[in-house]
Amino acid sequence: MVADAVNGLEPEAFWRHFAAMTTIPRPSRQEDRIAAHVLRWAGERGLAARTDEAGNLAVELPATAGRESAATVVLQGHLDMVCERDPGSAYDAAEGRIRLVRDGDWLAADGTTLGADDGVAVAAMLALAEDESLPHGPLELLMTVAEEVGLEGANALDPALVTGSILVNLDSEEDGTLTIGCSGSVDSWLRLLMEGEPLGNGPALAVALSGGKGGHSGINIADGRANAIKALGRILREARDTAAFRLVSFDGGKTRNAIPRDAGAVVVAEDEQAFRVAVEEASAAVREAYAATDPGLRVSLDAAAKASDAWTVDATRRLLDVVALVPSGPLAMSAEFDGVPETSSSLGVATTDGAEVVLQSLTRTANQASLPDVLGALAALARLGKGTFEVKPNYPGWRPNLDSPLLEAARRVYAATFGREAAVSTIHAGLEPSVIAGRVGRPLDMIAIGPQVDFPHSPDERLSIPSVMRFWRLLTALLDELSKPGG
Repeated sequence: MVADAVNGLEPEAFWRHFAAMTTIPRPSRQEDRIAAHVLRWAGERGLAARTDEAGNLAVELPATAGRESAATVVLQGHLDMVCERDPGSAYDAAEGRIRLVRDGDWLAADGTTLGADDGVAVAAMLALAEDESLPHGPLELLMTVAEEVGLEGANALDPALVTGSILVNLDSEEDGTLTIGCSGSVDSWLRLLMEGEPLGNGPALAVALSGGKGGHSGINIADGRANAIKALGRILREARDTAAFRLVSFDGGKTRNAIPRDAGAVVVAEDEQAFRVAVEEASAAVREAYAATDPGLRVSLDAAAKASDAWTVDATRRLLDVVALVPSGPLAMSAEFDGVPETSSSLGVATTDGAEVVLQSLTRTANQASLPDVLGALAALARLGKGTFEVKPNYPGWRPNLDSPLLEAARRVYAATFGREAAVSTIHAGLEPSVIAGRVGRPLDMIAIGPQVDFPHSPDERLSIPSVMRFWRLLTALLDELSKPGG
């Protein structure tokens, strides 16, 4: 049974709803079934629900007795999830097949992403609505779509769905932290046209790099993990110094906002044995470089099906040089919040389509003034690589407000509940408050909270079970505090 791993855990309703969602496919832009699930649940309880053209939905939860005059609070999270899986896994989150695995104080999934990002928010909202013993004012349960692909749902939000003036986002993944800001992001595509020529008589070989740790391309960007696309590029670039070959294809990564764990290329080698030796030597150096962060990194070399042609020597060299120079990793650290990157860029996906190779990057920053430096470097690289460059801004940053009344209330509640001060920080990732405030067009007092989620956007994603109860206690106590008469 899918729920076996969460049997006996509290709050029971939270875990029941969370387990139910593991059986419902919810990739980005395919949220119809999870939305229908929520709307059916709301209908069964007589709760008013509204949707907009983008697919975002809001459920109205009336205040408990005596709290009717309190300000309306918007609880907000997203319906979609990143659907990553290990190549050999029997499970697939994109098909609603997630097998929950309990390991001590952690809940994970067998070979796939878990969906705690952001199933936690949806489960918490549904559980809260079912518990009539919890005091709160009027609530709007706002659930957006396509968050994981550039906050598309929030960007298309109908302002009529949001009437509250206080917004509590439930998409933070740091236990004990009150998040009050986030980075903005920009997607970019560097497109290179590869000149081809006859294949020749050399053997076609498939080089595959796998076993990278991966992770969230914002939260984990400063952890020093291997980017599989960059690492494979390095291996081939170094191998080329002693063994001639031409590329046929170069691919890697699956989602723009995850650090690539796998990459592969097909080559035509002049001397197969020399090429194998060169790849092994270069691979050993890469494995050593990432021994601490990516101990499972491995490289395989197998025969590949013959193609009609290969890229020229010059085109091969040009692509590998471009991959080497694409910025990927933290580029600047915050001067205000220790340990938080201010600006980063991640080469997330490489795809070969005929004679064209596309390199997609996701650049994040809390300092919009720094963006021209990064995008300018990528544009210059496109010119040097004889390619083209395309940019799509996704969302702005959420600027911290240290004078926020909501922040003050949350700090007060946290200290009273846990006997210690909460950490206050920003996150180097996208959070929807940055967009929702602009869509609503009026001031919103905003904060983000959540339990501890490690390694989101990868099959290593895991959810801290004890932190869920702490998150629940904080959320319910905060809603009580915000709705007290005269509060």
